[in-house]
Amino acid sequence: MVVDHLAQADMYKALHPGIAKALDYLRNTDFTKMALGRYEIDGDKLIAIVNEYATVDAATEQMEAHRKYIDVQYIVSGAEQMGIACFQNQTISKEYDAEKDYLLVADAPDYFIRVSPGMFTIFFPTDLHMPNLIDKESTTVRKVVMKVAV
Repeated sequence: MVVDHLAQADMYKALHPGIAKALDYLRNTDFTKMALGRYEIDGDKLIAIVNEYATVDAATEQMEAHRKYIDVQYIVSGAEQMGIACFQNQTISKEYDAEKDYLLVADAPDYFIRVSPGMFTIFFPTDLHMPNLIDKESTTVRKVVMKVAV
């Protein structure tokens, strides 16, 4: 997993060609004016999902992982906490759903990180993540999740 500011994005482009495209898209798009929704950037190989939501309490959430896609999550406005852990021997509470590309894990995160405007995260299939969490108080977050085919 990666946590950094978009200004440092060039350091991560060598990780995967789709990640390079996703980071370029994030750098070159004004998401403050873009309508909420799902956008195919390169067919099903690269998808952008623009979302806005109120952050929630970690006690109500579970960590998730994906198999088909790498998540590149970028905070446009607002701030949130994300729970994270390496996927090892945790208890799977919802088996993998191939159509929706996710599974859930009941265990608590090992760490929490704060992600604020201009920051991005990269979660690989080996990374568990619990996004959308309250930082200091519940607030509205505008986020773009780039789905990069593995």
